[in-house]
Amino acid sequence: MTSSPTNSWLAFDIGGANIKAADGQGWSHSEPFAMWQEWKRLPDAIRHIQSLHPARHHAVTMTGEIADCFSERSDGVRHIVQSCCLATGTNNVFFYSVAGVFVNAKEAIHHPLDVAASNWHALARLAGSLAPSGNSWLIDIGSTTTDIVPIFCGKPAPKGLTDWDRLIHDELIYTGMERTPLPTLVHALPHRGTMRPLAREWFATTQDVWLLLDCLEEDSMSDNTADRKPVTRDAARVRIARTMLLEPNAFTLADAIEAAEAIATSQMILIKDAMEPIRQHQQKEDCIVLSGQGETIARKVLSHMNWEPRTISLKHAYGDKISRVAPAHAVALIARQIL
Repeated sequence: MTSSPTNSWLAFDIGGANIKAADGQGWSHSEPFAMWQEWKRLPDAIRHIQSLHPARHHAVTMTGEIADCFSERSDGVRHIVQSCCLATGTNNVFFYSVAGVFVNAKEAIHHPLDVAASNWHALARLAGSLAPSGNSWLIDIGSTTTDIVPIFCGKPAPKGLTDWDRLIHDELIYTGMERTPLPTLVHALPHRGTMRPLAREWFATTQDVWLLLDCLEEDSMSDNTADRKPVTRDAARVRIARTMLLEPNAFTLADAIEAAEAIATSQMILIKDAMEPIRQHQQKEDCIVLSGQGETIARKVLSHMNWEPRTISLKHAYGDKISRVAPAHAVALIARQIL
């Protein structure tokens, strides 16, 4: 296949909460998309992103097929594949598989588990290009999940390929920088010398924690939060108060920060426990590639472990914008190389 020199490829990473896009040449875009609520609107969302950056060819990776609006993964894959074909007006769309190759729409629908949850594999290939020899590991912390992928001589070397196998092997940890509900991390929080139980409800998420700890930027125009109120520290304070069923007016910013620190520690311990086997087997020349929105968390975990391995930052290598959409960028690069 011959590609045009400019904007020849546009790659999509279609998740359950966000759609990310990149062309492999520096352009990137990310926008919220609640698949479980807006799945019927997916073709329109793809068309909108296309209008921002038209391209001749399209490549896709996905994780959104797991959204509970679909009865099973195969239904989710089918919907995403058909939405991409409908949006582009062609079947000339290619889907990345965990085998490291691209398949067409028909093959993707016939073999849905090959393309389901494939974005981590593409990202691991990008990470491997920065550590082409010996053993290395990708640690990618996003808004929803944490991926820990072994890499050997620049190529992904995971123990599991499916989500369920990766969970067993601690290569997928379902905790992230924004979307993790707080009761999954802690059952009680400190408040003025006492420990208060949490309501097991979706009143607040880790986004509020990292907002309060100044690791996420405020965005007063966004309502992508548990209560649809702004992404601000004061609104996060209110959401944290509600998790303990306290009156927000009597819950100070200092109270909220104390609670946030306790939650952050619990989340970091969860990730640390999954990373511990790496430290036990790592050699001096081995490398850890840090990626994703939660790179700050990964560095805090390493500090908590009193561990100073050789690290490479995807953000430093490619810039913050590309790092935020790294799987889409990776898929675009792979497509440009082999299609």
